[in-house]
Amino acid sequence: MKSKLFEQKLDELIKTAKDVRKNSYTPYSNYKVGCALLTKSGKIYSGCNIENHGIMSICAERVAFTKAISEGEKEFEGILVLGGEDKLVYTSPCGYCRQFISEFCDKDFTICMYYEEGKDGKLVEKTLQDLLPDNFNL
Repeated sequence: MKSKLFEQKLDELIKTAKDVRKNSYTPYSNYKVGCALLTKSGKIYSGCNIENHGIMSICAERVAFTKAISEGEKEFEGILVLGGEDKLVYTSPCGYCRQFISEFCDKDFTICMYYEEGKDGKLVEKTLQDLLPDNFNL
């Protein structure tokens, strides 16, 4: 599923997601998420979750996509999502993010969810089709 480009950039994607996760603003959930979005041209855009007191918080995935799109990027290779440091389970994009991603990516778009377990990390790999089999773009 992962492309050769995604494989080549995997360490950089993990480092980017870990670094940006530190910038998360999560005073309500205390659950920090970082992600790294890889474009087909090889550029990486980062995003972290940003909460507010109301219901209009924004997830890390949408931050990364909006940054990339606002810079003119329209072709995406894959995304790596990294959740809370103290959780031994992967963080999957929420339903809103899945539908948002489907606006810009095809069903084979790679979504990797990484979590830290001891010294090594675990990578769970899915496609957009796996996570959102029935979207509004059918």
